[in-house]
Amino acid sequence: MKRFPAAAALSLAACALSVESYAQPFVNQSETAPVGPSYARTASLVIAAPLVIDATISRATVLPPERAPGVNPGHARFYIEANVLGLIRGSSGVAAEIAYLADVPLDSRGKPPKLKRLRVMLFARPVPGKPGEVQLVRPDGQVAWSPALDAQVRAIAAEVVRPDAAPSITGIGSAIHVPGSLVGEGETTIFLQTPDQQPVSLTIIRRPGQQRQWSVSLSEVVTNTMGPVRPNTLLWYRLACSLPEALPQSSLESMGPADAAIAREDYRFVLDQLGPCDTDA
Repeated sequence: MKRFPAAAALSLAACALSVESYAQPFVNQSETAPVGPSYARTASLVIAAPLVIDATISRATVLPPERAPGVNPGHARFYIEANVLGLIRGSSGVAAEIAYLADVPLDSRGKPPKLKRLRVMLFARPVPGKPGEVQLVRPDGQVAWSPALDAQVRAIAAEVVRPDAAPSITGIGSAIHVPGSLVGEGETTIFLQTPDQQPVSLTIIRRPGQQRQWSVSLSEVVTNTMGPVRPNTLLWYRLACSLPEALPQSSLESMGPADAAIAREDYRFVLDQLGPCDTDA
């Protein structure tokens, strides 16, 4: 990991000058519970964050209300200093000591929690011109570290940068259903849209007396050799968290009503097989 010399410690007065730049939405909702987030939530954080940092909080100072505008009820804004243990994702490196602002829920007594020495995973972006500061990319951009979370984050971060990584899904293109020679037989193909026009398609096959089979193709040649998508993979996340709830009417214009109805059913079947995208869990 590329390490930079520790940045000079930022004073509380200096922090006060930067509060506006760190205000919502770039604040944190701390999670100190041992149970980590779902795969979908972790994947969304990794993808959104130019920096993924493993760190231990060395100092956490509660800002007075006048220096913490916009804090939600039941929260306190902390100015946090942390020692970097590792940079899991980031091309520009990070200082050995960093500072950031975080809005943290109060404890059961209505008091700010004790954060010093807490090991955390930070999903952040650099602050231009301030190598010792970062901004959390989302309110849940600070998560309590655990071995399971660490392994999950590293696996997702590695998969995201692979040349053959599953692309983002931006919508649905055309769909077609071709009936077979037997009653109840047929094949539906649904073409998905991506930012760089990378080919992605879904294929659903119906055979009499058998359960429907579906697969994903990531090439120009539509095949069903990949089979169903494995849960908790980047491809699963791209599909489960991006596909709309129903086929748009524009995708069905080339089909008659009967074939269009089957295509809608087959698409619904795929969504049910993928399961929910639990980015809030």
